[in-house]
Amino acid sequence: MIGVIDYGRGNLHSVSNALDSIGEDVTVVTESDQFDLCDRIVLPGVGAFAAGMRSLADSGLIEVLTEHVIERGKPFLGICLGMQLLASMGHELGETAGLGWIDADVTLLAPSDTSLKLPHVGWNNAVPAPDSPLFNGLGRDPAFYFTHSYAVTYSKRSCEIEAWCDYGGKFVAAVRKGNIAATQFHPEKSQSIGIRFLMNWADWNP
Repeated sequence: MIGVIDYGRGNLHSVSNALDSIGEDVTVVTESDQFDLCDRIVLPGVGAFAAGMRSLADSGLIEVLTEHVIERGKPFLGICLGMQLLASMGHELGETAGLGWIDADVTLLAPSDTSLKLPHVGWNNAVPAPDSPLFNGLGRDPAFYFTHSYAVTYSKRSCEIEAWCDYGGKFVAAVRKGNIAATQFHPEKSQSIGIRFLMNWADWNP
C-alpha cells in the first residue's frame, strides 16, 4: 500500500491516479494511524515553501511521518514542493525551517539567460546519474514536466544527486538518500516517462 499524504498542498488525484495506473494500491493519508497501513509514502506538493511547511505542521503529521520514513525506513518519494520541504531551510519570502532530512537550502532559480522567465514551467530534459535505479530504462536525457521558481541547493553533498536539469544554469532535478527519493519535476504529469519513473520507484528496494 502506498500512502499519499494530504496536507492541503498536493495534487492528490493526479498522483494517486498515476500510481493506480501502474497497479499499486493507494490510500490518501489524513490521519496518523493510517501510516501503519502503508509500505511506501509519497509527499506531493505545489506552492510556496513557508505555506507548505505551515500546512504540514497544521496537519499534525510531521512526527509520525518522520517516524515511518526516518526511523522505520519506509521508501519515500517527495514531489516538487514535497522535495523542497525535505531541506533544512527555505529562502522564499524570508527564511523558513524545513524538515531537515537533507542538509540543503531551497533558493530562487537564477537563469543566466534573462529571456528565461520564472516560474520555470513546462517540459525540460533531465540528465540522470549513471546507473540510477530510479531512472532505469529512461534513456540519457528524459523529458519531465516542471513548474517551480525555487530549487534545492547543496553547500556540501549530503545525498546522491540522481539527476540534473538546465534552465539557464544547472539545478537539481532528483535526489536519493537511503530510503528517501525526491524529484523537482512532476512524474504524475510527465506522461509515459513519468509513469516509468513511478514504476521504478515502486520497485525500488533501498
